[in-house]
Order: sequence, then C-alpha cells, then structure tokens
Amino acid sequence: MSCINIIAEKCFGCGLCVSACPFNAIEVTDKKAEILDNCTLCGSCVSSCKFNAIEFVKDEEAESSGLSSYKGVWVFAEHKNGEARQIAFELLGSGRKLADDLSVPLSAVLIGSEIEKEAEKLFAYGADKVYLVEDESLRLFNDESYADIFVQLIKSYKPEIVLMGATTYGRSLAPRVASRLNTGLTADCTELSIDPEKKILMQTRPAFGGNLMATIICPNHHPQMATVRPKVMKPIQPDESRKGEIIRPEININSNPKVKVVDVVRTLYETVNLAEADIIVSGGRGLGDPKNFALVEELARVLGGAVGASRATVDAGWIDYSHQVGQTGKTVGPKVYFACGISGAIQHLAGMSSSDIIIAINKNPDAPIFKVATFGIVGDVLEVLPALIKEFKAHTA
Repeated sequence: MSCINIIAEKCFGCGLCVSACPFNAIEVTDKKAEILDNCTLCGSCVSSCKFNAIEFVKDEEAESSGLSSYKGVWVFAEHKNGEARQIAFELLGSGRKLADDLSVPLSAVLIGSEIEKEAEKLFAYGADKVYLVEDESLRLFNDESYADIFVQLIKSYKPEIVLMGATTYGRSLAPRVASRLNTGLTADCTELSIDPEKKILMQTRPAFGGNLMATIICPNHHPQMATVRPKVMKPIQPDESRKGEIIRPEININSNPKVKVVDVVRTLYETVNLAEADIIVSGGRGLGDPKNFALVEELARVLGGAVGASRATVDAGWIDYSHQVGQTGKTVGPKVYFACGISGAIQHLAGMSSSDIIIAINKNPDAPIFKVATFGIVGDVLEVLPALIKEFKAHTA
C-alpha cells in the first residue's frame, strides 16, 4: 500500500511540511514531523521539505492491479419531469468517443421513477447499457439518495470514467460521489480525450479567469470523474434502431434520508430553458437602466428565444441570477446570440463564445465583444433594439 514516510535522521522539525499540508495531517513532536491518520497521500509535504526528509512510497503493483479492474465509461443521465435532458445526450456524444478509444462499453445511469422509456433514447444517442434504478422515492432529485445509489453502483461495477453535467444537479452530485470514493474530480471541462499511451482521461478546463486552458489527469485513482458544462459537447446523430441492455442492479435505497425534497418550485424564466435555447437575447450595463430590459425581453419574445444577462446587470439587481451567462453563470451555445450593450468581459465570453452566430450591439467600436462577434452593430442599443423588434415583427407577422 502506498504511504508517506518521515526519514527521522533528516528531519529537523522545521514545520514547513505542517504549513504545506492542506489537510492538517502533519504535526511536529520532539522536533520530528509525524504523519497523522487523516493523511490523503496528496504529496504536498514531499515537495515542501528542504531537507528531503519526506518520501512518498508507492506500491505500484498494488495500484496497477487495483486500477486494472475498472472498465467502461459512465454518463449520468440527468432528467427532469421524467424526460432525459439535453446534457445527457451531449455527454453520451463525448462518452462515445472516449469509450471507442478505450474499446470499452458506454453506459448511462438512470435514476428516478417510471423512467424506463427514456432508456430507448439513451441507446439511440450512443449508450450500450443503461443502469436503471427506479423507486417512487427517487422521482425528484435528492442529493443524498442519488449520491448513495451512485456510490453503490460504482463500487459494484467499477467504471473507469464517470461523466456528469455541470448543471445544478451535477454540481451537487459529482463532488459528493467523488469524495466518498476518494477520487479526483475536474469541474467544468470543455474538452475530454484519452491519452493514447497511458490510456487515462485528459480533462481540459479554463483556468485563471479563462486566460489559459489546463489539462488535468487523475492517474492514481479511479473512477476518473469530470463535469462538463451544457452546450460544450455535441450529441451524435440519434439512431432510433439502436438497441442496448437495461440492467436493474440490486441497490439498497435509504427509505429515511436526512434530506427530503418536499416540493419543486419553478420560476417564470423556466418557460424557456436558457441552456437549451436556440436563440438568446442578452442585456448588459449598456442598457443604462433596468427598465430598458423590457426591450431585450420583447426581442426575445418576438424571436421565440430566452433572455440572458451579463454578471454586471445581475449584481446590480436588474435581473435574476437565473439569467446570467458567463463563467459564474450558465454556459450557452445557441444558434444565435444577441449581446446587447455587453462590452465582452472574458468571463462573459467564456459562457457564450461557442454560439453559432453572435450579433453584438455596442456604441463602443473597440469593445472586446466585437472580436468574437459574427456580426457587429455599432450604435446606441436603445435605438437599435426598437428597430430590430419592428423589423422582426414585420417578418414574423
């Protein structure tokens, strides 16, 4: 078994390793460092020691044999109101490529109540197997229950890769599962691939405010887990004739969880899902006043689209956070994205730059938004929006 050892004759009790340990798993006694039971083998202490008094001993054979028992790529098939969400199909599209590169099956995990019909859709979008767990108590998403079930499934079937959406559900479920399995988790990935030599998952995500891309690996623990933002991956063309295997595993479902979902309240904005909309009209501080968001809302209504917003307008209280697009909001990839009075901060661009067509309206010709825009309109947004609304109304009447 792998371990971290203190070489007593080299240790002088300087305490550098104590401050370097993020888990408070080292203490100095009688001028000698001591590794405590809560050590996670992260290795931070090894690099911090100036006297080479700490060594990381790996049991390569044990680790290799343990990891070799993990096979397959899994996707959490998120659903709402009994229907699989678009993010599930997007993850299957990415998972299909990973599974093919590894020559392993692609499976979906479907948890809920009376949702077996959704398995056929998952097969059509690339799944070879569906692990189906149904119970009336699972009709509504519950962090505690879903995490407990997922951990049981992983321990029983041992997938090497597990993918979840970076949605409200996925962002709550993934870290719970990863922490209980003592494995790594990379959040908000924009690209996934397999290292051709080591056959491990390469997980790429934006870092430092989107200024660079970091590729992260998890070579010593399985499953390798990642969350992916909606609209980043593309689903494959569905094949309705495709069939797969439905597996109903024996699972212990906690009948009395500590957390209970009493009801789900849906707000007005959910009439059009921002992350799945084909057309989005977003407003920024260039609108000048919160009442001018009415123009953004009207254009969105005429086009049958959704209303988005920049972080500045949300922070100012002009509109609800549920509309926020960007690194700290929702990542979107519509067919058409209108940026109205939005200058184009890097955090906002990180959430909408994958849109097929970007139409920017700003009176500043040097605004960063024009660098990514497909079409740019230099002018006062309060004059341009009424003109667009009038023109679109004339063509849709």
